[in-house]
Amino acid sequence: MAGSIFHRKRRKLKSEINVVPYIDVMLVLLIIFMVTAPLLTLSVDVKLPSSNAKAVETRNEPIIVIAYPDGRFGLKLPEAKQPEVLDAAGLEAKVAAIRGEQGNELRIMVAAEGSAPYQKVLDAMDVLRRAKVSNVSLMTNAGGNAR
Repeated sequence: MAGSIFHRKRRKLKSEINVVPYIDVMLVLLIIFMVTAPLLTLSVDVKLPSSNAKAVETRNEPIIVIAYPDGRFGLKLPEAKQPEVLDAAGLEAKVAAIRGEQGNELRIMVAAEGSAPYQKVLDAMDVLRRAKVSNVSLMTNAGGNAR
């Protein structure tokens, strides 16, 4: 057996890159950035100019138009406790008169009773458009009555 030849298998070289160390480094960097990011506050010191002008007074409470399921509308002014129930023509005339007094500063919010169809809200907005009101918002309520 002196002349027997042992064949050793040569290992093939892997041509792939081992990415596990790179993933470890990336995770460490990610942790470092996550820890340091909240500590960084980017700000610029700015000295704002002062003014002697008085603040502009605005009406805090808007006028509320309520759309009822039966087609009538409610108009609740900020100083009123209960809404005034009107038809479309009455609402248009009343809102046009109020708009004449307040001008473009008039703010109106449209609300709807819970069972009112969406078409009634569109009708209310159409009446306000005919009264030439430009600042109209829709009102939502998390619970209870929309008034």
